[in-house]
Amino acid sequence: MPLIPEEPQIHESAQGPRGTAAGHPAPTPRPVPGPRSAASPRPGRPGPAPARPGPPVPRPHPGAGPSPSARAENRSEQRTGPQIQLIPAPADGALDAAEEAVDLLLESGRAPGDILVLTTGEQHPWAAHELSFGEASYWAQQDAGDDVFFADATAAERATARPVVVVAVNGGADDAAAKALPLAMGRATALLIVCGDPERINAVLGAGV
Repeated sequence: MPLIPEEPQIHESAQGPRGTAAGHPAPTPRPVPGPRSAASPRPGRPGPAPARPGPPVPRPHPGAGPSPSARAENRSEQRTGPQIQLIPAPADGALDAAEEAVDLLLESGRAPGDILVLTTGEQHPWAAHELSFGEASYWAQQDAGDDVFFADATAAERATARPVVVVAVNGGADDAAAKALPLAMGRATALLIVCGDPERINAVLGAGV
């Protein structure tokens, strides 16, 4: 009668630790890789070395002035003054060109109170209408600074500075533009727009306008 073994033989493919060959220990199971955060070190290896601080960002010395490029830009702004834009127009069309320029400025986002319009010849209808109520109420609207202000170029000295000044060279005396444009440049802090005859304007402001 055949002998029955006390324990059944376990096939090599059965679940559980892999059988060992004779005289060789079973290898340690390797961990299954999975998602890990950047802060989790890789198993069996030391964690990442602490990040080395980068080089310090140079900071200007408290007593140091602006950089050479900034100083050059400041000198350029002080030397050139406001940007100048010339819109060619005949004397009888200069006022219309100025009004179109104002419309474009407002559409581009300029606040009404940023704009001053000067005329060398006939006054703008708005100015003539407001002056009919007296100069006090007229100039009070300039001081309020909440709307476009129209004035005669002869009164430019009384006008306060605004970011944009539009000049309509729409007639007047022969030297009207020669007097108005320097005053307008002094009132414009960012942009000066001149509408009129280019030859007459360039004669006052110089070539390259």
